[in-house]
Amino acid sequence: MIRPAFRLTTAVLLACSAPGVARADDRPAAAARAGDEALAAKARALGASDVTTKPAPDGGLIIGGKLGGAQFALAIPARWNHEGLLYAHGYSTPGTPVAVSDDPVTKAPGGGVFVQAYAQGFAVGHSAYDKAGLGVETGAKNTVRLRDFLTRLGANRTYVMGDSMGGSIVVTLLDRYPKAFAGGYARCGLVADWQTLFTQLIDMRLAYNFLTAGTPYALPGVQDVRHNALPTDPPSADTAQAWLFGQITRIATPVLALWTAAQKDPDGREARIVSQVAAIGGFDRDAASIAYPLVTAALGADDMAATAGGQVYGNIGKVYASPTMTADEAAALNAGIQRIAATPAAQAYLRQWHKATGRLRVPLVTLHNTIDSLVPYAQEAALAEVVARAKRSRNLAQYGVAPVRAPLPVGGIEGYTHCGFNEAQSVGGWNALRRWVETGQRPAADAVR
Repeated sequence: MIRPAFRLTTAVLLACSAPGVARADDRPAAAARAGDEALAAKARALGASDVTTKPAPDGGLIIGGKLGGAQFALAIPARWNHEGLLYAHGYSTPGTPVAVSDDPVTKAPGGGVFVQAYAQGFAVGHSAYDKAGLGVETGAKNTVRLRDFLTRLGANRTYVMGDSMGGSIVVTLLDRYPKAFAGGYARCGLVADWQTLFTQLIDMRLAYNFLTAGTPYALPGVQDVRHNALPTDPPSADTAQAWLFGQITRIATPVLALWTAAQKDPDGREARIVSQVAAIGGFDRDAASIAYPLVTAALGADDMAATAGGQVYGNIGKVYASPTMTADEAAALNAGIQRIAATPAAQAYLRQWHKATGRLRVPLVTLHNTIDSLVPYAQEAALAEVVARAKRSRNLAQYGVAPVRAPLPVGGIEGYTHCGFNEAQSVGGWNALRRWVETGQRPAADAVR
């Protein structure tokens, strides 16, 4: 629900309650402290706990704390325009700590967008989710709660942006809370349908397990795709990041070894396996486009099932076929591949959190590399189709930009990136959305290049 904004009544509060007032760092120290304390008191009155305040760049103020138990951080500039931009982060490996940056400007997410928006007078911020892994539901609920909090602090208009899974959260928010946000910006997002991506991820793991069985390239750990290949519960919070990177490395190492062997002998067995796995998964024949999906499927299976309430995908009765396989190879795959049954309740959950309805009521700008190693560009085409069926294409502007290649974090092998944008592209998409909302004029087809 959209609540009417109020004017902050304490004259010294942030020195940003309206454009044109003195900057916070121009205030006497006592007045600044009083303003900070007044803001903290207001935040507590609005339901925040563990409230903290500290200086933000250029005389602004950062307020942090928890809403509903989830950590948040908001940076409010000294000359606040009473608008906001909130960020929904992407998927993180289960077991990753859920905290977000306590400084959304200096340690800004979003490829330079937050820095630009803050300089334009926008309050910027983000909320942690209740869990790592699949988090569309918690990400959407926690982000809209932060939006309501910002509205009560004085925002008259708020935008939302997100990357990868965060792009899915943006579409979810515009679908489920159509009056809450002025517009959305989804980068490299899973914008159309989670079921499609899970089908690709799990099929790829199924095919990889079958085709590499008994070879040095087999994934370590549990082979049953209904479960994680390796555990993702860190032994301690202090070592979580390093330990999880070790688990990721253990999954990626045999995959990249297969890729390396395939490059040495383009006509050999390893090269055929690479081509077949990529084709069955529907990803590009590329080191990153094989490694990233396999890591996600191998370390996210337990969380997917726990979050959705059962198995998110089933292949009972599915016939696998690919131009990369001979008839005998396809027959062997179909006879030997693991068969799993989907849980109807889990698939219903994925439709709810989230399959796009296309019923856009406010502008949505999307940015996507035409080749992406984890979220295929096909998600954009599917979104365009569903929006067109809903007769809301006037509210969608999509920008496909050239793919980017870079060394992988493991092994140093080069591959296509996920979310490979430069700052000009990222900021260009934000400015295209902002001007669209402000002027009512849809951005040009070349607004982002």
